[in-house]
Amino acid sequence: MRARDIPNLITVGRILLVAPTTWALLEQHYRLALVLFLVAGISDGVDGFLAKHYNWSSRLGALLDPVADKALLVCSYAALTWTGLLPLWLFVLVILRDTVIVGGAMVYHFRVARLEAEPTLISKLNTVLQIALVLVVILETASLWVQPGWTGPLVYAVAVTTVWSGIDYVVIWSRRARHA
Repeated sequence: MRARDIPNLITVGRILLVAPTTWALLEQHYRLALVLFLVAGISDGVDGFLAKHYNWSSRLGALLDPVADKALLVCSYAALTWTGLLPLWLFVLVILRDTVIVGGAMVYHFRVARLEAEPTLISKLNTVLQIALVLVVILETASLWVQPGWTGPLVYAVAVTTVWSGIDYVVIWSRRARHA
């Protein structure tokens, strides 16, 4: 093992946190889920810092990092929907957007040109809002500090940015495919 492999090992560790985090949410162990979710979030920052600061980036890391992030979010949304803490329609919307993006990326990669993932500004905002919603729901359910009334507006903010970012990706990558 080389030092430059550390970010990828941290990312693999984050992937391994998905199952226990999901279990904790399903079993309504919200404080444990919060700790695991926060550890995953901190590890995401650490592996990103190491990869950029020390130039330890790799193609594998570029593929694994978004997979780790998406797996944690999708499983968290699934568990929170299953337990009735998030509406089913929001979970379906999030899954539909991700399916369209992944399907489009695969088509682009195999039929047009090699895909270099480039998250858009609206997609980054959507991810931040999705994370914020999970945290607010967990904090609220665990009876920890949270301002009342945040969940409802966050649900709608996630819905709007999910649709907006999905459309944005389709438009951007369709244009790129036509010009390629």
